[in-house]
Amino acid sequence: MPARWTLRSSLWLQRPPHEVFPFFADAFNLEQITPPFLRFEVRTQPPIAMHVGTLIDYRLRIHGLPVSWRTHIAEWQPPHCFADEQLRGPYSKWYHRHMFVAHAGGTLARDEVAMTPRGGLLAPLVMRLFVERDVRAIFAYRAEFLCRRFGGDPRSQQLEIVRDKAAQ
Repeated sequence: MPARWTLRSSLWLQRPPHEVFPFFADAFNLEQITPPFLRFEVRTQPPIAMHVGTLIDYRLRIHGLPVSWRTHIAEWQPPHCFADEQLRGPYSKWYHRHMFVAHAGGTLARDEVAMTPRGGLLAPLVMRLFVERDVRAIFAYRAEFLCRRFGGDPRSQQLEIVRDKAAQ
């Protein structure tokens, strides 16, 4: 069984879920919450109607290399959660579930990402040398942006990346 990791993140935002979710429901906002070093661009033509099965194409650069990425919306339950799954892209597996929970007068924005980097037997090395550092930087940038947009403190973000025991 290939090695797999799970990222879990939570970030408290000052606005309620019904105000936060619509921002995430617009796929083009991904360009705003992704660090400039990735040169991330949504390639699907607008408007993008979000629902289960929606296909979205992106282009980005990972360590300078151009990458095409295609996801589909696997879950869609506004304003509570949605999930995107990679169909083609830089990972062997990528399933990202976004959850929005009313909490303390705002929103606890939670993410869970199941991922397997490419590299076969070298995937653990790829994860340690590149992927983990990059994903942490992406989520830190995202937290800064979201807290500026919706209020909150990016230092409140809790993030962990763990290797799934069953995959070891």
